[in-house]
Amino acid sequence: MALPLPLPEAAAVLAALAAALLLLLICVIAHVTARKMPTLHRHEEEKFFVNAEGGKEPVPSIHDPPTRELSVVVPSYNEEDRLPLMMDEALNYLEKRQKRDLSFTYEVIVVDDGSKDQTTKVAMKYCKKYGSDKVRVLSLVKNRGKGGAVRMGVFSSRGKKILMADADGATKFEDIEKVEEGLKTLQPWPNQMAISCGSRAHLEKDSIAKRSYFRTLLMYGFHFLVWFLCVKEIRDTQCGFKLLTREAALRTFSTLHIERWAFDVELLYIAQHLRIPIAEVAVNWTEIEGSKLVPFWSWLQMGRDLLFIRLRYMTGAWQLETRKCN
Repeated sequence: MALPLPLPEAAAVLAALAAALLLLLICVIAHVTARKMPTLHRHEEEKFFVNAEGGKEPVPSIHDPPTRELSVVVPSYNEEDRLPLMMDEALNYLEKRQKRDLSFTYEVIVVDDGSKDQTTKVAMKYCKKYGSDKVRVLSLVKNRGKGGAVRMGVFSSRGKKILMADADGATKFEDIEKVEEGLKTLQPWPNQMAISCGSRAHLEKDSIAKRSYFRTLLMYGFHFLVWFLCVKEIRDTQCGFKLLTREAALRTFSTLHIERWAFDVELLYIAQHLRIPIAEVAVNWTEIEGSKLVPFWSWLQMGRDLLFIRLRYMTGAWQLETRKCN
């Protein structure tokens, strides 16, 4: 006859069983609630750019051969105040570079992510100043989230290389040369795919000194979850300054499911599983007031998304497939 377990051991067994059942339940919920394929649908109004004259031009496709050296995608939500500084800096740099090198061609795609302010109107001023071949404005019917806005811009781009750049101008635009150098160090690119990520990891000590203990705790918790669940080789997954080859952008964004703040993590998770080489390059970065990130709730949502990224790929709810945007 088996002897009953002592109370402490019995409690430990019950706790382990409860934890296992909870994990199983979370896995089931993550699998059942997952959309099997990412949402790549465009509304009819999103199939056109409005040019400087007010006419409509059909958007190109990421599946078309590239016709520009560089595409800069700027996701923008209620950015009428911060966008001008970023656009002035970026276009000043790009114009000077084009004068030095006549073979260099570029486009800047401002994606208005369903803004409620005058973001589109502000962006259109640059379209009129520089021409709709260099500055293009894509207005989304409703807010998709930063990841969704970046994807729509990427899918409408013409560049051999595609740069994601935040509308707040927190990263010095001239640091594009640093991430370009990062891409070069990865050559030869397998299947013409490579990604170079701007990084603020070298600024971590300074940022901790300026943050509250609560925000510092949230930051460390998020970094641990990223490392533990998804991406182990990149210290700063969230810097919005990333340069991708066209082929890498096509493969990763066609598979991407997360459309809000944690999309960068899924993007790099996909890239690692597809064995796309990734460089991490230190860039100059300054915190700009007006962030749309709500400290507690945004981090909570991101934590949930990180867990779901891992579980949904692990259980097969999400697959590493490439689809065309409709």
